[in-house]
Amino acid sequence: MTVERYIRIMAGFFVLLSLALGVQASPLFHSEWWLALTAFVGFNLFQSGFTNFCPPSFLLKRLGVPDNGPSCAR
Repeated sequence: MTVERYIRIMAGFFVLLSLALGVQASPLFHSEWWLALTAFVGFNLFQSGFTNFCPPSFLLKRLGVPDNGPSCAR
């Protein structure tokens, strides 16, 4: 797998986790403040679409994950 795929998986996981923990109808509800994580992930996805700057890409590349072009990571 490439850096871009890992980032998509991580973003999707964090959105689903924060919704499970932040929505009152969820059996895993903890606090509505978990919805801030959803907003943070959404903002990072939004800004990376314009700037091509994706903070997790640096960590993933240092861990040896192959980069498959300039789609999300430089």
